[in-house]
Amino acid sequence: MLASTAMTAPVLAQDIELPIVDEPLELTIHMHWARAQGYGPGGDTSEIYPVEEVARERTNIHLVDQTSGRNTTDNSEAMNLLLAAGNLPDIVGGANIRQPVNEYGPQGAFVPLNDLVDEHAPNIRAWFDEHPEIWDAISAYDGNVYYIPYLPDGKYARAWFVRQDWLDALGLERPDDVDELYEVLVAFRDQDPNGNGMQDEIPFFVRDWEEVLRLLTLWDARSTGADVYHQFYLKDGQVAHPYAQDEYRDGLANIAQWYEEGLIDPELFTRGSSARDYLLGENLGGMTHDWFASTSGYNVALADKVEGFDFVPFLPPKSVSGVRIEENRRIPMKPDGWAISYANEHPVETIKYFDYWFSEEGALLANFGVEGKTWDMVDGEPVYKPEVLESGEPVNSQMYLEGAQVYRGYPQDYRYEWQWTRDSAREGIELYDSEDLLVEQFLGVSFNQEEQEVYDRYWPSLQTYMLERQQAWILGSGDVKEEWDDYIETLNDMGLQDVLDVMNSAYERQYS
Repeated sequence: MLASTAMTAPVLAQDIELPIVDEPLELTIHMHWARAQGYGPGGDTSEIYPVEEVARERTNIHLVDQTSGRNTTDNSEAMNLLLAAGNLPDIVGGANIRQPVNEYGPQGAFVPLNDLVDEHAPNIRAWFDEHPEIWDAISAYDGNVYYIPYLPDGKYARAWFVRQDWLDALGLERPDDVDELYEVLVAFRDQDPNGNGMQDEIPFFVRDWEEVLRLLTLWDARSTGADVYHQFYLKDGQVAHPYAQDEYRDGLANIAQWYEEGLIDPELFTRGSSARDYLLGENLGGMTHDWFASTSGYNVALADKVEGFDFVPFLPPKSVSGVRIEENRRIPMKPDGWAISYANEHPVETIKYFDYWFSEEGALLANFGVEGKTWDMVDGEPVYKPEVLESGEPVNSQMYLEGAQVYRGYPQDYRYEWQWTRDSAREGIELYDSEDLLVEQFLGVSFNQEEQEVYDRYWPSLQTYMLERQQAWILGSGDVKEEWDDYIETLNDMGLQDVLDVMNSAYERQYS
């Protein structure tokens, strides 16, 4: 099955000697991320992960938890508490460490890794030699690299989904362009595709309200430039923001019109994460833009509840100019990972330990857990045990408790996810792969101190204003086209051009 997907293990060097040290070496670690506030199962640092147990046996390096901010789930708050205390552990890891590490690394808080990687980390070096653009992306403003990131694998994340059973009931085809999409949504609204004699259908819905902004691409606008919302993007080789473009004005005007016509969930901003469960479970939802793997699972989950239920991915509709894109994709590097602090007295041993997770053995451990416990090697492929795949619990949640898929610096292996991706989602991924849909991602920049001050001075209030006007316009409070000139003038008065100037200055320095 795995061989048929044409997916293979990442190419990694194997020049590594184990154990790394002859006698056990303890290294303290701050590991604060979404699933756990501490380096242990569920954040319980009185226990250690099964993955950590094996890593200790193989490397002789023992990670000991010293996480700040265990009483908060806010990664930034935890990092601020850590930096304010000043007593950094040997390793600082977890979610969203890129900005603080690249800001304070040049000031001496973290160890530059360039020479350490070249001299002592052949697996890391081999990976980045294959992906030099990622090395540029993680570099700080002084040209040094201060953290090893968590490196996602795979191409597609979210997709367009439509109720095929509703299309069949109304004698409709899957929409191929924006005009056909509009006609389908109108039909879902007016022609009772769920057959209950009531006009209660919600033609287009989303769990995260920001996903409604994907509709902007139908009018050749953008909603973001990365795998998170509201980000800058690259336009003609320059850093720009999508919410200050004429195409955005036109796209948002159409979204507002569709919302007014009842084609978009009236509870768009209030229904929240339960939207998918409720609207599909009650046979009310017709179309969405959401994750491939989890959304396809409803075909099984609702098979006995909703007769004929069939929720399928379809190609992104062509825009008004005939362009078909999928804006959302898996970013090749995350702002998560780990770094070596100034307090670490064993930087060589630590970078060798980081390198272990890029070796074939370490990467399998980081991705799949402990061999023989959660998976077996079958014909050269890591295959999860039936008790993992059939437990009823999400595989990723099981892996988190094992200590796999933790936000350490390591290369993710998409084979881990493919095994629990349902057939309908696999078919959708193959469909998406049949066309050139993905757009260039903006991988971010590292500011120097002066640039950071400009960004911090202006950007938070600018983004707040952008989002306030955005929601107001969608809800019909004001008209984006009539107010556009005043909006742009306000953005410029608030410092948008200053922010763009430092973004482009940093971009030129980092990627030139």
